[in-house]
Amino acid sequence: MIKHIVVWKLKNKQDAKEMKERLEALSGKIKVIQSLEVGINILPINDFDVVLTVTFTNLDDLNIYQNHPDHLKVVAFIKQVAEKRVAIDYEL
Repeated sequence: MIKHIVVWKLKNKQDAKEMKERLEALSGKIKVIQSLEVGINILPINDFDVVLTVTFTNLDDLNIYQNHPDHLKVVAFIKQVAEKRVAIDYEL
């Protein structure tokens, strides 16, 4: 099992809700997603605003997700609103 975690700092924190909605919608569109969770930071002392955690069966499924047209549309939106991004992928 593969865990894909991404955190973003947004240019404008007001974009967090729309970003969350767009990311959560991927769960119904990309069949290789085992689980998907999006959270908006509630503590102002942290540097990041949004976190995404997605679980896949294997690396091939992660690759399918990353190149899926619906994911790429969300990525285009995120690139417009995000200031900083950090990601990690690991195997369970």
